[in-house]
Amino acid sequence: MPRSNNDKHPLFYVAEGDWPHVALAADAPLSAHCGLLLARDLEQTMRSRDLSLRGLAEIASVAHSTVARVLNGDVLPDIGTLTRLEDALDHQLWPGPSAVRDAVVSAGRTVA
Repeated sequence: MPRSNNDKHPLFYVAEGDWPHVALAADAPLSAHCGLLLARDLEQTMRSRDLSLRGLAEIASVAHSTVARVLNGDVLPDIGTLTRLEDALDHQLWPGPSAVRDAVVSAGRTVA
């Protein structure tokens, strides 16, 4: 289902590199930057805790395909999925508005 503002999935906005170690296109919306930061943090957190995709999915009570799609930039997680992942990891994945703005500014884009 398309988002009301017609943002595409974060992976759509990759300008160069391999997800999630990419540069986003100059016109990437804030949601794409948020999805990128979230995917990077999720990947790093899983690696540091030696958690597999299926292992995290099991303890978070979400489908492993959903975790994979978030990690791959194919979707932005809904609030329920994000909450279950954060609770299972006891770690905040949502980067928050200031981190997203900082990422956009460091990418050379201005924030209105």
